[in-house]
Amino acid sequence: MTENVRIFIVEDERRIARFLQMELEHEGFITSTEANGRRAYERILQEQFDLVLLDLMLPDMDGLEICKSVRKLSDVPIIMLTAKDDIEDKVNGLDIGANDYLTKPFAIQELLARIRSVLRNHRPESDTPEGEILVVKDLVMYPARYEVKVNDEHVDLTKKEYMLLEYLLRNKRTVLTRDQILQKVWGYDYVGDTNVVDVYIRYLRAKIDEHFGQKYIYTLRGVGYAIKD
Repeated sequence: MTENVRIFIVEDERRIARFLQMELEHEGFITSTEANGRRAYERILQEQFDLVLLDLMLPDMDGLEICKSVRKLSDVPIIMLTAKDDIEDKVNGLDIGANDYLTKPFAIQELLARIRSVLRNHRPESDTPEGEILVVKDLVMYPARYEVKVNDEHVDLTKKEYMLLEYLLRNKRTVLTRDQILQKVWGYDYVGDTNVVDVYIRYLRAKIDEHFGQKYIYTLRGVGYAIKD
């Protein structure tokens, strides 16, 4: 289960972060660390992590705020790690979307068991038929495999980036409004800044159009976005 699983350690105490990194890498996980709350939030949205270990007390943006904001855009598994043994904090953390909650100090064996349990129970949504392929120019999407390639090179996308790209591909040559994209990709109950669509279009363009030097995503000013051959 650990092979190629990326765990993001968000912890501002360097000693603890390093300890977790060493123990998790010893178990075969791939790890990244971040001490600043706001930078951690941005990285969770922009990078492809399989699970986040999230400290509660962080500079610039605390763990509860990060979890609440991430849950508007992503269902990446989150385990909160904190020195606060307050039942209210635990309830708040779980209510806003954390998958689990562990109080410091804890045994590394317990954390590993919690990680394995959360990863087992996390099932990305997928109702697409096996073998289906979506193609535009040199870009190929394999929905059942949750995979995107351009010129046979794998493209790393976050879940929301992938969902946005899939929606554009399934409506190739159709201009989709921001409201249509918000409703389909973020859901009818999404409450937040509508500029999130523009932000994620920029993320996709950076990873695809700009990286591969070919235009895929087009803007119809004042209307919305479309993918064209």
